[in-house]
Amino acid sequence: MKLSTADLRQLADIAILAASEAGEMIAGSRPGEIRHKAGGASLASQVVTEIDRRSEDIIVDKLTPTLKRFELGLLTEEQDDDGGRLTADYFWSIDPLDGTLPFIEGSSGYAVSIALVGVDGVPTIGVIYDPVEATVWHAISGVGAFRDRRPWSTEPQPKGEVLSVFADRSFLASGDHDVVVGALGKIAQDMGLAGLRLHTTGGAVMNALGVLACPPACYFKHPGPTGGGSLWDFAAAACLCLEIGAVATDIHGGPLDLNRSDSSFMNHRGVLFATDEALARQIRALRPSGI
Repeated sequence: MKLSTADLRQLADIAILAASEAGEMIAGSRPGEIRHKAGGASLASQVVTEIDRRSEDIIVDKLTPTLKRFELGLLTEEQDDDGGRLTADYFWSIDPLDGTLPFIEGSSGYAVSIALVGVDGVPTIGVIYDPVEATVWHAISGVGAFRDRRPWSTEPQPKGEVLSVFADRSFLASGDHDVVVGALGKIAQDMGLAGLRLHTTGGAVMNALGVLACPPACYFKHPGPTGGGSLWDFAAAACLCLEIGAVATDIHGGPLDLNRSDSSFMNHRGVLFATDEALARQIRALRPSGI
């Protein structure tokens, strides 16, 4: 079933409502029961709270009527992957609470993320809600990107500003940390910038969004044996990036594999978000040992 622009606008409105209601619930909550789940390589990917499940219930309740009407699949973080995303023309990709660790700690960097992705892995709708700032960003393929429903775009920062580098906390313990940071510093210098600023407190969704909010900036994850973030971590932000004209690719410059058939993880190709292609090319040239 091919979705029209009118269909996408309607579905985006529903997703915005779902993300906003879930985000408002999160903003008024504190984590209670905390448990661990298997499968992720980092602590953040292993922790889940009761708020994750409550948020997902709100979102799924709002989106369920669209599944039959528009013949959509459904992929959520807290439910088993039923494979429907591989046969439907489009599927919802839902992260009900990305950035569980900053949420538990009471700091910023967590968000609700909802995307509508084509069976070909191309994101067509992206919705991100920041419960801390009560702000919603959304994008519709071919229509544009919006912040609180007003057109949104990034603007280059003046010379002398820093290169903002967003990274997961696991990067701090990486054996290649010093080498990569040194190389990034050289990139910043070559760009005529004053240096670099490393941001490591947020979850994947807000890290990717930070690339758009704090140019010039980048966020990347090299391929690895496990983890690497999941489909739902990057789909909505990728839609925003593509509509604004920023870069959202795998680490080699290919399209993000947002409907990977054999796994929901992104470790096989890595991810790269960057303000522009010139910066992205320099990031792709960085290779940690063994890659």
